[in-house]
Amino acid sequence: MTFVGDPQFQDGRVDVHHHFTAPAWLDWAEARGVVKREKLPWWTRWDLSTALDVMDKAGIGTAVMTVAMLGRLQERAERQESARVALRAAADVVESHPARFRFFTPVFLDDLELSTWSLTYGLDELGAVGVSTRTSMNGVYLGDETHDRLLNELNERSAVISTHPMEVPAGNDRGMGLPGVPPFVCDFLVDTTRAAINLIKNGTLDRYPNLTFILPHGGGFLPYIATRLELFGGHLTPEVEPGRVRDYLHRFYFDTAGPMSPSATPTLMATVDPDRILFGTDWPPTPGHVVTDITTPALDNDPVISDRQLHGINRENAMRLLGLHP
Repeated sequence: MTFVGDPQFQDGRVDVHHHFTAPAWLDWAEARGVVKREKLPWWTRWDLSTALDVMDKAGIGTAVMTVAMLGRLQERAERQESARVALRAAADVVESHPARFRFFTPVFLDDLELSTWSLTYGLDELGAVGVSTRTSMNGVYLGDETHDRLLNELNERSAVISTHPMEVPAGNDRGMGLPGVPPFVCDFLVDTTRAAINLIKNGTLDRYPNLTFILPHGGGFLPYIATRLELFGGHLTPEVEPGRVRDYLHRFYFDTAGPMSPSATPTLMATVDPDRILFGTDWPPTPGHVVTDITTPALDNDPVISDRQLHGINRENAMRLLGLHP
């Protein structure tokens, strides 16, 4: 994969955590009664000019889009058409701004046939650089035995898999979550941590050695509880040998969306290989002014991170992982 376009962007950051809700998809979904635009979260109002403005202010050369499709579609044909519209829109953005954007194609934990179609269309036809998937769906976590066929297909492709929590118990659900606390504050991090542990204890990382997983938000709580997992791995079913935990940790990549701070960065840097940390913004759910004025400067000025490590986190680690070349 080669960058084409204005060379001024070729030394910029690579953002691996950029949510893309295609305007064309919103038009399609609203016309079919799938969603009502005014009732969707504000961050679904993605537009190209705003994206480029935030990227320029944050020094982001290239954003790798995770293609979002909201609503609860049930019929296979409608779900496939939904994905086709969204993926075509992502490919159009890349074609119009090849120096600035790439995208992941989605796979669906509850529909293996649809996932196979998405791999063919998104990866083979449209040129996605990897795949994206939820950390869990309907209470079933990534790495469950029901996902083996999909994971085997991805393993044969040596796929990079970007993960993200989506639907988790919320405080306004009776008996679920913590009242008054939005899921993204705490529960998203728990969901990511559970998915990572599930991949470890089920032997997924051993059976599919060609897979590479990106964990969002600094890996949730996984780096923080790594020693706890080593101590109590024998209580898991199946058991995890203490000496294997660190090996498994180095199979993941971790993005910086949200965790980089004087309290969090030392733990992340001490627990995982800095060469496996990737820059991520979580825009637009994380507002542009937060990205440009708070999180990105905090990363650049973090005293725990050396200049060489920062260059890797901001750009080179993602370039290497995703096969991007200047």
